Amino acid sequence: MQSSLSLSFSSSAAIPRSGHSSELSGAAPSSPLNLRFCGLRREALGLSYLKRNESRRVFVSGRARYKKVSASASGNGSAPKSFDYDLIIIGAGVGGHGAALHAVEKGPKTAIIEGDVVGGTYVNRGCVPSKALLAGLKTAIIEGDVVGGTCVNRGCVPSKALLAVSGRMRELQSEHHLKALGLQVSAAGYDRQGVADHANNLASKIRNNLTNSMKALGVDILTGVGTILGPQKVKYGKIGFPDNVITAKNIIIATGSVPFVPKGIEVDGKTVITSDHALKLEFVPDWIAIVGSGYIGLEFSDVYTALGSEVTFVEALDQLMPGFDPEIGKLAQRVLINPRKIDYHTGVFASKITPSKDGNPVRIELIDAKTKEPRDTLEVDAALIATGRAPFTNGLGLENINVVTQRGFIPVDERMRVFDADGNLVPHLYCIGDANGKMMLAHAASAQGISVVEQVTGKDHVLNHLSIPAACFTHPEISMVGLTEPQAREKAEKEGFQVSVAKTSFKANTKALAENEGEGLAKLIYRPDNGEILGVHIFGLHAADLIHEASNAIALGTRIQDIKFAVHAHPTLSEVLDELFKSAKVHADFPSPKSEPVTV
Repeated sequence: MQSSLSLSFSSSAAIPRSGHSSELSGAAPSSPLNLRFCGLRREALGLSYLKRNESRRVFVSGRARYKKVSASASGNGSAPKSFDYDLIIIGAGVGGHGAALHAVEKGPKTAIIEGDVVGGTYVNRGCVPSKALLAGLKTAIIEGDVVGGTCVNRGCVPSKALLAVSGRMRELQSEHHLKALGLQVSAAGYDRQGVADHANNLASKIRNNLTNSMKALGVDILTGVGTILGPQKVKYGKIGFPDNVITAKNIIIATGSVPFVPKGIEVDGKTVITSDHALKLEFVPDWIAIVGSGYIGLEFSDVYTALGSEVTFVEALDQLMPGFDPEIGKLAQRVLINPRKIDYHTGVFASKITPSKDGNPVRIELIDAKTKEPRDTLEVDAALIATGRAPFTNGLGLENINVVTQRGFIPVDERMRVFDADGNLVPHLYCIGDANGKMMLAHAASAQGISVVEQVTGKDHVLNHLSIPAACFTHPEISMVGLTEPQAREKAEKEGFQVSVAKTSFKANTKALAENEGEGLAKLIYRPDNGEILGVHIFGLHAADLIHEASNAIALGTRIQDIKFAVHAHPTLSEVLDELFKSAKVHADFPSPKSEPVTV
């Protein structure tokens, strides 16, 4: 039995926004119709498509660096009777782009209003949706800045370029590892500017590809800051120029997020930096403090230590990597933290951070997270603030439609429909991605956008957020989907079922041993009574790639007793998951394979 349980990941504080969006028109059904829970994979497949020459139009809008919106009409207080577009998407990041792509596949003409770079957080500062670009969006672009967004310019994309370098450096620096493979390599070195150029060039390439693809696919890109004027109405424009007002049958807000900086921390962009600055790699400090040990902090610790820096983590909670499954976190700490030039302070806040001035070091004042009493003072060469991200929702004109944010996040239901201050749904208005805080991942934003397009084109759809995977691209990698063991046991206690755990080691995998990368663990959390997969967590070589077999199984409702029949090529890393599922003990009867036998 599938459930509509959704996860809510939020960071405190509100800030501006940046993202991308695009969608189709139509009215979302008022009552559930054959409600189905799906993951990203099934949504991406889409079953029914409209002809590309249909007259319906879709619009995507964004804001100059974090503020984006779009809508339509003639009177601010009343909805228009005719529309310029079927769909307007405010923000051209991963979420907006995914929605626009799916909308164009459905047939309508799409337009995007982007005040920053098309692509939003994911494309320009994160994880670019390269696969989505394979579809055809016919685009007319009016652009006032560079195309991209957070993901491409200041996020997933350039960070993966830096992590690729750190991975190579670790291989070349590991004399023991190379010797085991029979290799001899002289001392490895790097050119800082060359590494920085690699990250910047990758972002530029993806940005250009995105721009060219959208032009070819028929999406109208309207450059400027988007603001909602009233029901189904949006204005956009650049500072110093007249605003343009447009209308749409449906509007999607996809404005993304920005780095969250706690009070008391002074960011100068040089010695006290956020991930936006760190990705430029303007210098490699001898000693850097990283405030926060989540995904962002861990990945940058991997980069900086590979390039020769010493790292000190400052973590408010009592343990490092608090968002990970505890068992995986302990193993990751033993491999990623303890052997490297990393020390840490847990259970403390960085109450004040002062940038380096006049040759003085960066000064960090630590206080106890519980008592607020002074604990220590650090003096380092640089400090990276990796305390999460905050929604970029300021300046959207939400007050014009009686919408009040919650810690900066726009309140939505399970179908991404926006609530107003009175708890009522705002007709024809949706919010996806980091701006709603349900799950602050680029691919989650894209999946939400696709889900919304399904709804506005007449097919009810609810996204199962428990099927969406996450990954940390350290060396080795960490990945996960579903519940952690503590979360699963808490749920089991409330609902009255049993939980079992199965584990397999990379040390038993032929391919991992051939790579001399046997350090790793895969963990399965499941219900032994019916074979439901509750969560899967992996630490090891290419964990980020391996997790998708588990996430797709959860999305499709596949049970362990079914997936045990799957065949995996030998020798491959995928056999880690094969052994994991086969080691699970399910009490339910095993069904016969559903496929008919084929004579070869």
